[in-house]
Amino acid sequence: MSVVELPVPAQLLFVAPPPGLEPAVKFTLAAIADATGLFSLTANDRSARLYLVDAATHLPHYTPQLDDTELSSIGTDAAGVTVLVVVNPGVQSTVNLAAPLLLNSQSGSCAQVILETGDWPLRAPLTPAG
Repeated sequence: MSVVELPVPAQLLFVAPPPGLEPAVKFTLAAIADATGLFSLTANDRSARLYLVDAATHLPHYTPQLDDTELSSIGTDAAGVTVLVVVNPGVQSTVNLAAPLLLNSQSGSCAQVILETGDWPLRAPLTPAG
């Protein structure tokens, strides 16, 4: 099986500061070497650093309902969005499925949205593929 690199821009501009990271809106996204679909997200002022995974790569059953208004705020539609989720590293790493990051991979425009349905957990265990 070949490794496919996710085409994402290095510089992201959030349409609004991500919750808890105010007032930062400019971030750098960097792929983690030898870890397909894993990224570090660092505020350009270095005030915050998070780890993200590409949902399509690591969470194929994650299918949140995305609002057209949220997608249009980053200048794309469902076909052009990359969904990333925040990783909480630890002995049992978890991912935040309740608040994904929506990325327009062409422009670097990004938004973190809070899913109102309650269908997705804030701390879902991240398990190895296979």
